[in-house]
Amino acid sequence: MFVVPYEPDAPPIQLARLVPDEVSERWRAVDRSAHAPHLVAAAVEGGEEWIAAALVTARPNTAYLKIVDAVGDVAAALRAVEAHARRRGLAQLKWEGWTADPEEAAAAGFTALSAPLSLSEGATGPAAGYVRWLCDGVPTTGPSEPLEPSEPLESSEPSELSAFSELSEPPYYGQTTHFTCGAVTALVAQAHAGTLPREALDRQAELTLWRDATNFLACEPVGLGVALHRAWPASPVTVHLDTDRPVMLDHLPDSDQEWRALLQRASRTEAERVGVPVDPRRLSLTAIRDAIGRREHVLLLLSLAGMQGFDVPHWVLCHGVVPGAVVIEDPWANAATGDTWVDAHLLPVPDAALDTMSVVSAEGFRGAVTIGHPNPQPNP
Repeated sequence: MFVVPYEPDAPPIQLARLVPDEVSERWRAVDRSAHAPHLVAAAVEGGEEWIAAALVTARPNTAYLKIVDAVGDVAAALRAVEAHARRRGLAQLKWEGWTADPEEAAAAGFTALSAPLSLSEGATGPAAGYVRWLCDGVPTTGPSEPLEPSEPLESSEPSELSAFSELSEPPYYGQTTHFTCGAVTALVAQAHAGTLPREALDRQAELTLWRDATNFLACEPVGLGVALHRAWPASPVTVHLDTDRPVMLDHLPDSDQEWRALLQRASRTEAERVGVPVDPRRLSLTAIRDAIGRREHVLLLLSLAGMQGFDVPHWVLCHGVVPGAVVIEDPWANAATGDTWVDAHLLPVPDAALDTMSVVSAEGFRGAVTIGHPNPQPNP
């Protein structure tokens, strides 16, 4: 097995006869450098001539690798990538469906992902994608390699393995605006819980919930929790926010901060009136895992600095756990870096990385909304 950085302007000579022009054009179409692009290749036994290769990338601070394309002897390429990922102690492999054959994917242990209901604004992506979990053999430590998009996962308790075995796939819905991530994560959570029909997860639902929750343009935790309660009064909602100050306003002029802060205070008053608890303690990663273990959903506010390179507050859905990582749905993909819905869907993020990226902005707060099982409603 060979593992080398992928440099579009100077690809290895061994790659030339393996890569069709169409695939080469796709690999070079965007600047993937933020996602540590590298080639994993298989060679003839005892030699250096490549018989297969795969272009592999991943968001930083995550616990997966994504195969963009595998070329040559595809089965050999997949075996090489799997060995590479296991050496790194990663939880998951993904495979974009640009050239992937469904039968080859299944034979290699990959499962087809459900097709996305929508793509995020400005995003592109393949019509299909595949996932393979590697959690049956996650090591307690891993080697330190030059190409390291993420850290090795830590060991886990048996209960985490049980939770992994029961992990189910939510629908993937990409936010259709730059500001509706909070509404989308709430809708996906309710669709995953069976409270909202999947066919009702559309742009009208996205914008309607956003309009009720927004602090213009973003959704802050208390306003989002109150809007969730109004939309689904049978679903228990708790807001977790370890500050009593207005949040997500420090980038705005003072005049704009003033009226948005007023709206946030109104949201707190409404939360108290309708019985939505606002817990002032910081929600820990242990508490997030415990909530998921109870089949609750956690909407978590984080900064995109760790995964995308810019410090913008952003809502994701935490809905599953695997050893050492929390599985999230991210409603946004960054097309400029080659990021697609395949990256953003069923995305494992190591506990330590998620803990860091969910302490938001210079204010250093953590905001989240947990959604419990719907309460039985009395007969009319």
